[in-house]
Amino acid sequence: ELQQKVEEAELLKMELQMLETERVRLSLVEEKLLDVLQLLQQLRDLNISKRALGKILLSTLESCRAPQPGKAHLFEVLDTLQQELAGCELLHQEPLEQGQSPQALSNPLVISC
Repeated sequence: ELQQKVEEAELLKMELQMLETERVRLSLVEEKLLDVLQLLQQLRDLNISKRALGKILLSTLESCRAPQPGKAHLFEVLDTLQQELAGCELLHQEPLEQGQSPQALSNPLVISC
């Protein structure tokens, strides 16, 4: 009976470690998702076109078509999307001066990301 209790305790210990590992993984995914959502919000505030956002998303999905070994696919997609969004030139441009309209840009139809 004592041996059985020891085995049960070991199983519970392993299960607790697995749960903790999963909690950490989910926490990392949550952080990455929040980063992505924040970048999307910033781009929306800058009036990025749906076409440009679509290109970013398609580029992300294309680059993550084959999962990398040893990396969770969901995290890989979120990480790549975050990098693509963060690399968007609109986020790195100087803010428009007061009174300057978005149409004052060289070509408002061309948004390079």
